[in-house]
Amino acid sequence: MTRDTTTGDAPAGPGALPALRSGTGVALVAATVLASMVGFLDAYMVNVAVPAIGTGLRAGVSQVQWVLTGYLVTVASLLLLAGALADHFGRRRILVVGLGIMFVASLCCAAAPNVELLIAARAVQGVGGALVVPSSLALLNGTLRPTDRAKGIGVWAGISTLGTTLGPYAGGWLVDHGSWRHIFLLNVPLIAAAYWVLRRVPEVDRTRRPLSLDLAGGLLTVLGLGGIVYALTAGPESGWASTPVLASVAIGLVSLVALVPLEQRRAAPMVRTALFRIRQFVAINATTVLFYGAISAAAYLVVLQCQLQLGYSATAAGAALVPESVVFLIVSPLVGGLVARVGTRWPMTVGILLVAGGFVWLSTARPGDGYLTAILPGAILWGLGLGLAVAPLTAAVLAAVDDSDLGEASAINDAASRVGGVILVALVPALLGAGGSHDLVQPLAGNYRTAMLVLAGLTIVSAVVTSVFVTSGRRPSAPVPAAPPRVHGCAAPTR
Repeated sequence: MTRDTTTGDAPAGPGALPALRSGTGVALVAATVLASMVGFLDAYMVNVAVPAIGTGLRAGVSQVQWVLTGYLVTVASLLLLAGALADHFGRRRILVVGLGIMFVASLCCAAAPNVELLIAARAVQGVGGALVVPSSLALLNGTLRPTDRAKGIGVWAGISTLGTTLGPYAGGWLVDHGSWRHIFLLNVPLIAAAYWVLRRVPEVDRTRRPLSLDLAGGLLTVLGLGGIVYALTAGPESGWASTPVLASVAIGLVSLVALVPLEQRRAAPMVRTALFRIRQFVAINATTVLFYGAISAAAYLVVLQCQLQLGYSATAAGAALVPESVVFLIVSPLVGGLVARVGTRWPMTVGILLVAGGFVWLSTARPGDGYLTAILPGAILWGLGLGLAVAPLTAAVLAAVDDSDLGEASAINDAASRVGGVILVALVPALLGAGGSHDLVQPLAGNYRTAMLVLAGLTIVSAVVTSVFVTSGRRPSAPVPAAPPRVHGCAAPTR
């Protein structure tokens, strides 16, 4: 029996959707918040534990990189396929399965006796993450009654952002006071809590799409991204002209090139290539790859610099960029009205340039510098820029397509942000000139500033693309809601 849509838990008529303030609505928000936080922890918490993992498992730079990117590759590659599964089998059911996979994989990560098994467990975590990502927020949006959906997403965004702000600090504390293994257990109680509240959440999908899995497209995506990421990760250590690196580049490029005609011929493709005939849609996704990719790589670099060069503990390094999230939370709700008046192009452009300025400032951080002068101003610029850029970017990508394509356009843009993140995080050792180094201490000492300036340059390129190709959109007079930070699903990654 469904619950009343207006007065809490009183029974309602058949087919009624729950209200936000009903018991079911509260459980729904709690479950999706917990699922989003699990996804965030698995994606980015490893940043603060990289030095400890390398030392504890005697792993080289490229191996530790795969601990990071193994998860990101599988999530990015399987995201769209997982969305098709959720549409067919039901969002709640797929969310339950995804959380279960992440639970088991997290235990395997914590118990991994060597780096090879840790990498394998991280890849399995990514499979679970790919199932959780498209189903969690879709479950929230599709289960609440329509009049409560915007408010529900706002509550979800606020609570999820609080979790993502405190998460790195908690992970660093666990590394400092326990073991790097404990960070993989941090999401175990969150998953258990999500299961507990999901008991109150019904499966309310009115219609189920026929199951049409583009398995060939998914395989080519995995091979394409995996090949490119392997080459970027192994190149600095093995040599760019080595046989494994060249072979992986060839496999990756051939797979990605073959993906285009395959998708054009399929009746139900994983990616509908017709959308890429829209100039603004292409431009915004190019911006997304560069901008969000640079954000992910810069966050990783700053955490490494704080720990390995500035002498911060893992706890302090995890908290170093908290002001960025705080500024984002303050600025983002104010941007909707600005975008409604002036359009999306210039807030996006100015915001992206401010993030680039934050990267330039952070590039100057050196041993002996104080936090208030070396890190804080750059973090504030970063948060201010994100606050200005994220909401108009979200509005612009949706305004570029017809209403019937909104779901697919959002999924493609989310995948673009993840592809950018995995590629540029994989590039970090190359940017640092790590070569055959067993750790990143010396490469950071010599090339941290250069790497951050390269990321600032890529960010500026994304701002130029925005200023040239992005217009105010189809509905410039419509108010634009404040976009949540992209917490593993429907907004921009702040970490």
